[in-house]
Amino acid sequence: MLIAELPHRAVLEIEGKEKASFLQGLISNDIYLVTPKQAIYAALLSSQGRFLYDFFIIERDDLFLLDVEAARLEELLKKLNFFKLRSKVNLKARPDLKVYALWKEEETLPQGAYKDPRLEALGARFMGHIEPNTSAEEYDLHRLKLGVPEGGQDLLPEKSILLESGLDELKAISWTKGCYMGQELTARTKYRGLVRKRLFPVIIEGPSPQNGSEIFLDEIGVGEMRSHRKEYGLALLRIEAVKSGKALHSENATLTPSLPKWMILEEPS
Repeated sequence: MLIAELPHRAVLEIEGKEKASFLQGLISNDIYLVTPKQAIYAALLSSQGRFLYDFFIIERDDLFLLDVEAARLEELLKKLNFFKLRSKVNLKARPDLKVYALWKEEETLPQGAYKDPRLEALGARFMGHIEPNTSAEEYDLHRLKLGVPEGGQDLLPEKSILLESGLDELKAISWTKGCYMGQELTARTKYRGLVRKRLFPVIIEGPSPQNGSEIFLDEIGVGEMRSHRKEYGLALLRIEAVKSGKALHSENATLTPSLPKWMILEEPS
């Protein structure tokens, strides 16, 4: 089993008897699916339905622990406190807990670890303290090979749309839970077939383009680069450009997109 500490992730604690109902009206997934053995992956959206934050939620000792983006933890805390109003919940950072990814499972998971709810191939995650045996960079390469986006790198605050980013297939959205912030636009995008672009894994030949670099099909802009490591990366691309089968270019690199096994492409209406 490979174990990597993820220093770009941090832990936020939510406790109180109204913690579930508080989160249910805010997040994209169903908080009532969370148990001490089952985590969910979810997002918090703007009122316009744009991505703000992503996180994993697990229950432990009658608390919710959230695995969140470390660089924006304080910002997320302020946002949640703004929505708290009179809800009987308390929120705080847990700097005593670290976040780990575990994959290539060849043995029993340590107590407290939970299966990554997005994809079985991603392995598991853990909040606490455990001895790592590989690097965060190796895990980053692992998730890029699977075509899975990372909050803050591939999912851009106030810009990204969940359905363009694969978060439906990656189980971050409940279509049955009822209203949450940004739900109306998310539902409209799905049911009106408004998805024209998607995040695709790409193989990079040549020097890797910077995150945000424009990508071209011939002379026409068809997307932009997201995160990358070695020859693997993610790019937000127009679906029609990928279906053309033609070579794509960005800066001095050639990009070859592929369709991961978990991704479902629906024809735009």
